[in-house]
Amino acid sequence: MGAKYRIAVFASGNGSNFQNLLDATRSGELDAEIVLLVCDKPQAFVVERARQAGVECYLFDPKAYARREDYEAEIAAELDKRQIDLVVLAGYMRLITSVLVEPYAGRMINIHPSLLPAFPGKNAIGQAWDYGVKMTGVTVHLVDGGMDTGAVVAQAAVEITADDTLESLEAKIHAAEGRLYPQVVSWFAKNRVRVEGRKVTILSE
Repeated sequence: MGAKYRIAVFASGNGSNFQNLLDATRSGELDAEIVLLVCDKPQAFVVERARQAGVECYLFDPKAYARREDYEAEIAAELDKRQIDLVVLAGYMRLITSVLVEPYAGRMINIHPSLLPAFPGKNAIGQAWDYGVKMTGVTVHLVDGGMDTGAVVAQAAVEITADDTLESLEAKIHAAEGRLYPQVVSWFAKNRVRVEGRKVTILSE
């Protein structure tokens, strides 16, 4: 039995996806360990979730640094010290530079609440709602430093019906995130993900 697969989660807010991943590790659905939460907003509720779960937190204030690269260098040192296998962005609201992207190329993922490349950036659910699409969803993609531009690892479609409101659509999207993200992280933990340029293949077990 090898060492447990080691994950760092980056989050800025409520932490619902952090909680979904934590629950999946506890249930055995995800054979991995969340060893670190990285958060740029020390008052965010995700910090309380992590502390209750006994997950170590690395908290920082971006305003205390002259450049994004400066705090990312500190984060990179923390990740290296803990031998992190996968960086999982879960509502982390900052673009990431090459300081982190390069050492974790192919090992850093993000979840976005649309079917990329449609509706990148902020308020993706609202963008889809306002546009009037009949189908939206959730995308897990590799992080390449752009705004939701990395290669797609997995997607889950969510239908927008005549009965939906923006609030009900948000609930359906969040439910889809809760199902998809732990599954994708488990593929990485089982070494089932192969990346060739923009083509990502999931190997069978």
